[in-house]
Amino acid sequence: MFDIGMTELLLIGIVALIVVGPKDLPGMFRTLGRFTAKARSLGREFSRAMNDAAAQSGVDDVAKDLKNVTNPKAMGLDALNKAADSFEKWDPSKPDTKSDAKPAAERGGETAKLAEERAEAARKIHEATAKKAQARLDKEAAEATETAAPPAADAPADKTPEPTEKPDA
Repeated sequence: MFDIGMTELLLIGIVALIVVGPKDLPGMFRTLGRFTAKARSLGREFSRAMNDAAAQSGVDDVAKDLKNVTNPKAMGLDALNKAADSFEKWDPSKPDTKSDAKPAAERGGETAKLAEERAEAARKIHEATAKKAQARLDKEAAEATETAAPPAADAPADKTPEPTEKPDA
């Protein structure tokens, strides 16, 4: 409360010892202690009286209402948090499961039409990319088989060579 350190208390004690004297110093501290205790009890009594008056006049109810008004859930921030959470979990590649079963173009609005067009374009791009990737994989596989086993010049290509070892029967 007063932010008095040990050096300040020591200085006050030395000044009190010089001004009051060593004989009257214990009586002065006793009186100071009684005065401090009386001030504290008056402060507690005042605080209790104010709390009782607030309870009787309905200020407690107003304070409770103010706390409820400033509550984030009461202000609608819970809906905002829910919307933010659903946005974080949103995957644009998946269709919207919460909307009705109609296609976006039938639900109306320019935005819905654009969304439908973009979805169709994305599907076409995906299909074209998949076809090109498959063609590339097929080409690489064909090149790998050609380089792995070149046909012998004197052996026919359709005849398989016979094994050198005979299996035990």
